[in-house]
Amino acid sequence: MGIERLISVARGESPADLLLTNARIVNTFNGEIEEGNVAICDQRIAGVGDYQQGQQVIDLKGKYLSPGLINGHIHTESSMLHISQYARAVVPRGTLAVITDFHEIANVCGIRGIKYMMSCAQHLPLDLYLMVPSCVPATHLETSGARLTAKDIRAILSWENVIGLGEVMNFPGVIAADEEVLAKIACSRGRVIDGHAPGLKGTELNAYLSAGILSDHESTSLEEAREKLSKGMYLMIREGSSEKNLEALLPLVTDKTYKRCLFVVDDRSCADLLRDGDIDAVVRKAITLGLDPVRAIQLATINSAEYFRLHGLGAIAPGYAANLIVVGDLSTFETEMVFYCGELVAREGEALFSPPMAEDKEMTRTINIKPFDIEALQIPAEKWTHPTIEIVPNQITTKKVEERPKVEKGFVLPDIERDILKLVVVERHRATGNIGLGLVKGFGLKSGALASSIAHDSHNIVAVGISDSDIYLAISEVEKLQGGLVIAADGVVQGSLPLPIAGLLSPEPLAVVVEKFEKLQGIARELGTRLGDPFATLSFLALPVIPELRLTDKGLVDVNAFKLIQGKGKG
Repeated sequence: MGIERLISVARGESPADLLLTNARIVNTFNGEIEEGNVAICDQRIAGVGDYQQGQQVIDLKGKYLSPGLINGHIHTESSMLHISQYARAVVPRGTLAVITDFHEIANVCGIRGIKYMMSCAQHLPLDLYLMVPSCVPATHLETSGARLTAKDIRAILSWENVIGLGEVMNFPGVIAADEEVLAKIACSRGRVIDGHAPGLKGTELNAYLSAGILSDHESTSLEEAREKLSKGMYLMIREGSSEKNLEALLPLVTDKTYKRCLFVVDDRSCADLLRDGDIDAVVRKAITLGLDPVRAIQLATINSAEYFRLHGLGAIAPGYAANLIVVGDLSTFETEMVFYCGELVAREGEALFSPPMAEDKEMTRTINIKPFDIEALQIPAEKWTHPTIEIVPNQITTKKVEERPKVEKGFVLPDIERDILKLVVVERHRATGNIGLGLVKGFGLKSGALASSIAHDSHNIVAVGISDSDIYLAISEVEKLQGGLVIAADGVVQGSLPLPIAGLLSPEPLAVVVEKFEKLQGIARELGTRLGDPFATLSFLALPVIPELRLTDKGLVDVNAFKLIQGKGKG
């Protein structure tokens, strides 16, 4: 009876379940603002026009009505929030659909982790669509907790709400025609296949695209993004907590190109979600940078829906999902009301729902470290110079530089004066005893150490500091907590944020997690760092698919050459 009733309401013969009147409607199809009423029936929009009958009527008094926002590429785990609390953060901001790959938890717990996250999301006022993670592990240059084969991917593609293959990060594997990588792509033919192609150009970009990959979110310069657009890629313009590319890439959004551009955040911290927002923050910033507000909304709604083939999302039109947000002023883009499937789920930034959080004891106690002594953190001074990771501010790319390190008694030491600190990655899934040792420049600590069980993408334990004793203490505390963020200084644990779910997520409410996280950030600043989000920066220093130099549990990785240039230590 659902479609018959929907048609009856659309014809004006039956009253709508909900009637929104006197709206200024953002039409994402033609880019215009239209005045009218919106009739909603059985979770869908029956019609837009001069409707007068509704069992419930809300007069919007000339406020703007926009489709719900769509986050086209997000790793929800990077918020450190359980998916139920993640929803409480983003839904009041107007995000009503997310496309994610659960790549982070999959690298720790495999298929079981993906199933856990999807089951927890079932009863949320948020449409969640899965892109099957293509790179678990991301590379052979690190140790992860799980492995997904082409056979696994083929099976997951048959699940409900699974729409394609997640970002193919192993771009060297694609270019080299690696058999396993190509098998994963082959079993996803006919689906959306997301890309990850930092710095690729020319013939290498051609080779990557020839495999059938459709999009990229790693462009950091106009030149790079322009070439990718010209060769048929969809451009995901990213503005996250650590990766800020909006200002650099926005000039590419023109009347000729905008249909192939969409906004994403990739990774965004719990604090940024609470204080600044999600995709709404990207829309707001784009508007302040001069983009027409309706065009900005198109890049956050209909463009994402059309790229991901999500028919029925991204617009206010007959038959479309009644996922809607009310905005008083498009220039400031602050949401006042949020409707999911025609139900009011948030008002004035406050969630009106309290979803239960599913528990799974198997998702905890995932930290499994082979015991090691503090001496395992020593770096022998074998050469005059040492390859060093140099941080690039506001980006997740790094530079590979050669530095002459400070040496004492035959071992390399951190050099506070030159801001060269020790970086450590400890394998935590299989108790292999692998310990990667290196140097990082630009972190800014003057004392103490930071450690985290969030270390993209295999999520081993990563730590940075000025003394082996504080680094060792911070790592030990992460192990004791069975996952989390820790700061140690002068032999004392200064603060921590436990993340017991897969070493990635907190079971606590949004406000509690943000309070603890911001306290840690304050402590880190007191210890000298001026990085906007030091833990996010730290987490990406172990990611061997972003140029130029990284550290994994297996050693230093030259990403451009895609090989280890310095092996691991042993605990």
